[in-house]
Amino acid sequence: MRFLLSLTLLTVSLTATYSQPYKLTDAKSPATVGVNADRLQRIDRVLKEYVDQGKQAGIVALVVRNGQVVYHKAFGENGTTAKAPLQRDAIMRIASQTKAITSVAVMMLFEEGRFLLDDPISKYIPAFKKPVVLETFNEKDTTYTTKPAKSEITIRQLLTHTSGLSYAGIGTKEAVAIYAKAGIPSGIGTPMYSLSATIPALAKLPLVNQPGEKWTYSLSTDVLGYFVEVISGQSLDQFLRTRIFEPLGMNDTYFYMPANKAPRLATLYTEVPATKAVVPMPVQAGGISGDYPTKAGTYYSGGAGLSSTAYDYAIFLQMMLNGGEYNGKRLLAPATVHLITQNQIGALNIGDNKFGLGFEIATEKAAAKLPVSVGLFSWGGFFGTNYWADPEKGIIGVIMTQKYPNSYGDLNDKFRVLVYQAIDK
Repeated sequence: MRFLLSLTLLTVSLTATYSQPYKLTDAKSPATVGVNADRLQRIDRVLKEYVDQGKQAGIVALVVRNGQVVYHKAFGENGTTAKAPLQRDAIMRIASQTKAITSVAVMMLFEEGRFLLDDPISKYIPAFKKPVVLETFNEKDTTYTTKPAKSEITIRQLLTHTSGLSYAGIGTKEAVAIYAKAGIPSGIGTPMYSLSATIPALAKLPLVNQPGEKWTYSLSTDVLGYFVEVISGQSLDQFLRTRIFEPLGMNDTYFYMPANKAPRLATLYTEVPATKAVVPMPVQAGGISGDYPTKAGTYYSGGAGLSSTAYDYAIFLQMMLNGGEYNGKRLLAPATVHLITQNQIGALNIGDNKFGLGFEIATEKAAAKLPVSVGLFSWGGFFGTNYWADPEKGIIGVIMTQKYPNSYGDLNDKFRVLVYQAIDK
């Protein structure tokens, strides 16, 4: 009897968090889902100020409550010559927001019994056998010494960025130099590469810390993208298209955009160093090129490669809030969504927060600083995109800009404040 009672309580705890399976629809009135329409309009003033003051060229913002789209607007301009108004269905480079989608793909395969989370990745990608950790580094000639890692890298550690890997371009200074010398890409604007060549090469390079001992933002999710290919027998592009995007109706999400949708790609902007003036990003040889998603390519970066719209990404998040189902299509079981959105890094921290299997998870400390709920899951992207989903309140927030570098990252927190102050109940 005690076992049955415990099982019943466990079942309730796994399912009560998630809403009924809502499908995104435009709200006839925000008040029907407990949102104050007048207070919601405060968002307009703040976003318009960021554009008018030259902090951003354009912004798209979207808010969902219980499946109802209560706010979806665009501000500012888009275009290098015509400076046309930015449209709310503009396709944006979402960069690291790709990670959540790749992580869900991994967990779909987990549900099929293809692997266990604490399996070593070397079981599936043999190049990761016997990893080594960086011991000494000579900055002058990028030489180094290593020591054996205390343990193998697990799939769970890849999902939580505790693998010991780092990042090309934005990681530790040692890793940036070592990865550059080895030709390891960040996943942005490198269409000529392939996962099958890059990931085994990455596996042979030293880790920056022992597996499991530290949270280090990394190329772990790119490794997982290749892992999906190995397990499924499909390219990551094919897997995401057939198993996630098409079932959910995410019709504007791509690694490399088809020609007929290229006109909808938002312009990528940058800042003039001396003045912080916002100008279109110039096409750069060997650097970040704003037109990269419109070119055909073979490198499917599970950590940074996708472009999408605010609406498409809200569909993905609503699937998560629904406990893994959307529009009659079940991608994950509620128990798996629960697992994904729990603290998976133990006593380690990311600022005030924890990390699940592909998502940052808000803690009580975070909820004491901004009016958000404990358990809210979120992340963002390199070019100024940001999202969150709040299971307790049934809220989704997506805000997208397209600029690097960006001196005005406070917009993301202001947007959260503006959304939550509009919630009546």
